Amino acid sequence: MIVTRSALMLHLQNPPIRYHFFSHFSYAPTFPTLFKPRPFSPTTPRQAQTRTFVSAVASSSSAAHGSNGRDTFFAEENVSWSSLGLSDTISRALSNIGLNRPSLVQASSVPSVLLGKDVIIAAETGSGKTYSYLVPLIDKLRDAQEHSLHAVLDQKVTSPQNVLLVLCPNVQLCEQVVRMANSLCRDDGETIVSVAAICGKQGWPIREPDVIVTTPAALLNYVDLDRTRRMEFMRGVKYVVFDEADLLLCGSFQNKVIRLINLLRFDEKLLSRSKKSVAEFPMKQEFSLSSEDAFEGEEELQTEAISEDDDNDKEDIVDINNEAGNVKLRDWRRVRKNYERSKQYVFVAATLPVNGKKTAGGVLKYMFPDAEWVCGNYLHCHNPRLEQKWIEVMVDTQVDELIKAVNHRFRSEDLVNAGGIHRTMVFANTVEAVEAVAKILLRSGIECSRYHKNCTLEERAQTLVDFQDKGGVLVCTDAAARGVDIPNVLHVIQADFATSAVDFLHRVGRTARAGQIGLVTSMCTESNRELVNAVRRAGELDQPVETAFSRKRSFRNKLKKRGTNKVRDSATIKESVLG
Repeated sequence: MIVTRSALMLHLQNPPIRYHFFSHFSYAPTFPTLFKPRPFSPTTPRQAQTRTFVSAVASSSSAAHGSNGRDTFFAEENVSWSSLGLSDTISRALSNIGLNRPSLVQASSVPSVLLGKDVIIAAETGSGKTYSYLVPLIDKLRDAQEHSLHAVLDQKVTSPQNVLLVLCPNVQLCEQVVRMANSLCRDDGETIVSVAAICGKQGWPIREPDVIVTTPAALLNYVDLDRTRRMEFMRGVKYVVFDEADLLLCGSFQNKVIRLINLLRFDEKLLSRSKKSVAEFPMKQEFSLSSEDAFEGEEELQTEAISEDDDNDKEDIVDINNEAGNVKLRDWRRVRKNYERSKQYVFVAATLPVNGKKTAGGVLKYMFPDAEWVCGNYLHCHNPRLEQKWIEVMVDTQVDELIKAVNHRFRSEDLVNAGGIHRTMVFANTVEAVEAVAKILLRSGIECSRYHKNCTLEERAQTLVDFQDKGGVLVCTDAAARGVDIPNVLHVIQADFATSAVDFLHRVGRTARAGQIGLVTSMCTESNRELVNAVRRAGELDQPVETAFSRKRSFRNKLKKRGTNKVRDSATIKESVLG
């Protein structure tokens, strides 16, 4: 392993929230029914969670005998976009970009989103989750626009513009979502709706688009500048999507995201209590609420949202005195739970642990108890289209094994399926490790590019374009593990083993996407042997990998003790690599 610090120590030090390994490592020649969309309950055994949705389920026989495992991705042949309730306009737009048939996840998600339900889409990487929410929500925007146009022609009062807000953790994912939304065009080549990414150096557009894709920080920077702007914007947002929801509900994003959720909910509650139309509602009442006032009790609210004990007695109450026209600011956050909904929330993630109320899944269960869960059968499990190789390396063998893995030759038919371009991603845990691996490959005559946080946004964007167009070897940190949809990556190599289960799943999810096959080569050392053995044991027992990790402190302390003993080993490995 090429490391600058012990991978195990990083695993123990980094995450404020405990994650568990969630992937199978056994490869079975046959497997059961591939995808059964269903509401998820962490108290119900995984095998017992079912919900009838015949159109989205591929049969066991077709899955077992499918070509290269592609039946594990697509819905049944008789399932079409129009059969899911989508309009002819959006169905033709999808066919025009080569998407003639929905994936299993899309077939399960689209109807629920079209019905206006709050939906949590938790499915494996590369399963088509982005279009699962973009397609139905853009169709709803299109339908609203057409009704608004008819109202104008009939000289009726038009309703305000409906806005789809998509929140992403980084600029790269924002830009990717915009590209995917802009790919949906009418027959004349014009995009169905207007879309804009507002992040990085991009300012807020003068004319507000139909779809706004941004980061939590960028959105708060905009809405906090002006109270009137904030309330008008929140009133216009009708659909909210949280892409990479597990990341947005953890760590540095959590406070910002919970704050935005409560701003949006507060607008819903005010509108519900007003008993008036959007046009008639006195906005001046809302202007008296600054973001500071609204989140005076943010720490208490957040603690309540992820508390270990349910507190059903705490109800939010806002006292709106219609005669005086005042909104009582004290205890503003305690609004009654029974209110008329006017916004739809969709949460999307490839990893969504629910083991405990402090996990992302636990937070969602508490804050959105009535949301419908759509889960893939391969969520947190082994992808049957993915082949895995495990190589135990030592200081004197790791470089040779790395070069051997990078030089792995695929069959000609695999290259043909990948468009004739060989793409390999090599992951390392730190910027220093990425640079060390790149130097090793260059010295061996292997051309490669680098992708990590020290590269500028422009450099990273160009690197991804070159990698997609020309292929080759991309050496990267976990910055390339999320929100990077490069099709037909044949090989993922872990020069450093992932520092957490979530990072592992997102790394291996860069290959075997959209029904394709892939290979993952993981290099293991003594420092992470306990982690690897636990994961492989789960695979041998045909269990989700999260079951390989005990919640008992003794197991975690055992890992911590072993990791501490390997710090000197990591330093020795670094010297070997850089020597």
